[in-house]
Amino acid sequence: MALRICFLFLVITLLLAISTSTSVQNDLSSVSFSYSGATGPEKWGSLSPFFSACSNGKIQSPVDIVKGILTPSKRLKPLTRVYGASNATLFNNGFNIGVHFEGHVGTLDVDGKNYDLKQMHWHSPSEHRLNGVQFPAELHLLHQASDQSLSVVSVLFQFGKDDIIISKIKDKLTELAKETCKKEEDAQIPLGTVDLNEFQKKSRKYFRYVGSLTVPPCTENVVWNILGKVRTISKDQLNALKAPLDSACKNNSRPLQPPNGRKVEFYDELGDQ
Repeated sequence: MALRICFLFLVITLLLAISTSTSVQNDLSSVSFSYSGATGPEKWGSLSPFFSACSNGKIQSPVDIVKGILTPSKRLKPLTRVYGASNATLFNNGFNIGVHFEGHVGTLDVDGKNYDLKQMHWHSPSEHRLNGVQFPAELHLLHQASDQSLSVVSVLFQFGKDDIIISKIKDKLTELAKETCKKEEDAQIPLGTVDLNEFQKKSRKYFRYVGSLTVPPCTENVVWNILGKVRTISKDQLNALKAPLDSACKNNSRPLQPPNGRKVEFYDELGDQ
C-alpha cells in the first residue's frame, strides 16, 4: 500500500499556526514531510523556503528540560485554564491524531494574556524530556490569542491506568483507524460535545520557555507550558492513537533542539525546587 505522506496544508489549517495569503497556502499544500528518510526532521528545513526556521531557527522546540537550564521563577503564577464543552471533530492528518474544537471551548491565561484553545493532538514518544527521560506520549493543547500568537500546554504521559480523555474517544479512534482517504485529505470523525473539565485546573507546578511549533513550518515565539504533573496512559490506548497513522509517522516525535542559551522558567507553588 502506498504511504500517505504528511501534507503541510493540514498543518496550516489545523494548527492555525501562521497567517499567510491564499497563494502561499496553495504553494505549501504540495510540500510533504514525515519523521524518517528523505522527508524526515533533519531534512525539513530544505523541503521549502517556508520551512527554513526548522533548520535555521534559534529558539526551536522541543528541548530537554535539565537542571542546567532551569531557573526557579518568582514572577510566574499558577497556570490558569478555564475549559468547558464544545462540539469537536477527531482527525487523522497522517502525522498525528487530534481533536479540533468548532466553538469556544476555553482559555489559557499566560501572564494576563488570554489564549483560546483551538485543538489538541498527541505525539509518541514524547517530544519534550525531563532530565533526559523520554515519556511514552505527550499531549499538546494549542491555544491562539487575538493577535495570532500561540501558546501550548504540554502534558506528559507515563504508562499506567487509562487516561480519562482518551477513554471517552476510544471507540471513535477505532472507527478512525478504518477510515481511508486521498493522501491530500485528512480523515475526520465527529465527536459531538467534548467536555474538557478534566483539564480545568490551576497547575501549581510547570515549566515555561519560548520555543517553536514542533512540526513544519516550525514557527517560533511559541510560549510553551509543560505541566509538572505526569499523567498516565495505558499501552492499549497508546496503540489506539498510533493505529490510524501512516507507518512513517507512528513515532511522530521531533528530535531535541539545542537550547541556544535559553533558560526554562520553573514554577512550583509548594517551593519544591
